[in-house]
Amino acid sequence: MKNLLLLLFLFIVTFARGQSTLVKDSVSSINDSSLLIKHSDKSFFSTTSNKHKIYLVAAVNAVAVAGTGTWLYNSWYKQYKSTSFHFFDDLGEWLQVDKLGHSYSAYTISRYNTELWRWAGLPRKKSIWMGGISGAAYQTFIEVFDGFSSGWGWSWGDFAANITGSGLFVGQEYVWGEQRISFKFSFHRKNYGSKMLNDRADDIFGRTLTQRMLKDYNGQTYWLSANLQSFFPQSNIPRWLNLAVGYGAENMFGAREDSWKDATGHPIILGNDLNRYRQFYLAPDIDLTRIKTKSRFLRTTFSLFNCLKFPTPSIEFSRNRLKWNWIHF
Repeated sequence: MKNLLLLLFLFIVTFARGQSTLVKDSVSSINDSSLLIKHSDKSFFSTTSNKHKIYLVAAVNAVAVAGTGTWLYNSWYKQYKSTSFHFFDDLGEWLQVDKLGHSYSAYTISRYNTELWRWAGLPRKKSIWMGGISGAAYQTFIEVFDGFSSGWGWSWGDFAANITGSGLFVGQEYVWGEQRISFKFSFHRKNYGSKMLNDRADDIFGRTLTQRMLKDYNGQTYWLSANLQSFFPQSNIPRWLNLAVGYGAENMFGAREDSWKDATGHPIILGNDLNRYRQFYLAPDIDLTRIKTKSRFLRTTFSLFNCLKFPTPSIEFSRNRLKWNWIHF
């Protein structure tokens, strides 16, 4: 559910960027030094800053926070009683796939928000920190809602995951001046093979594709995708080729336990063959931002969609054995 914040933010970013024909420094030009825009850091506004763009980006962020907060409260938190601020330990839930979702969201928001500040002409270091802080802050904003909700509570695990995601972005900018390792996401809608399991999935994950994509942790995979040519610049490796390491999990029909009651109140306990387990992947990937093109539209499109893992074959390690997947979404 919390990843809806990311989707809304990306929509706003896409809209804001699409309204201007002055977008020149897309993240797609990483190896052309677009992420190393030289500005004076002596003042908040550099000599190349556009104050109107600065105000526009600030407004975009304000709308994203206020609009998403209002929407989340009315559609989600309003169903639960408000309480005094409290804490909740959810570190053991969903085999930590949800924590990777937090890190991914914070990283992606940081990356695109930094791009917006650079587009506005903000000095490089300030744009990095503005973007990086926003990634963690947007996610932490939701944690505050959780802290006052009887259904949840403030999660230190979620907070740490938020900081980790933003830190991955900011750290690479300062160490390498580019994103050599991208945080990516892939999803496939699952058919669980029986009416009982599919009904359970409908109940807790939702029925639509969008609901499943956001809530069904069994179908989600999170990837760290490393660009090979950036680590081996003297090699003949294609500049767009990445190697990705992924993590997912399977057979999760509850946050901690895979047991529930049916419509008649009888308990359902799954057999050992349906025990939850972790999955680790290795797969090639494509860094869309490193594909050369003179088209500004394509550069922006590649930049926006680079947060998604490109479908490729993968090697899976799970249940103490290796498995080959011809196509992994």
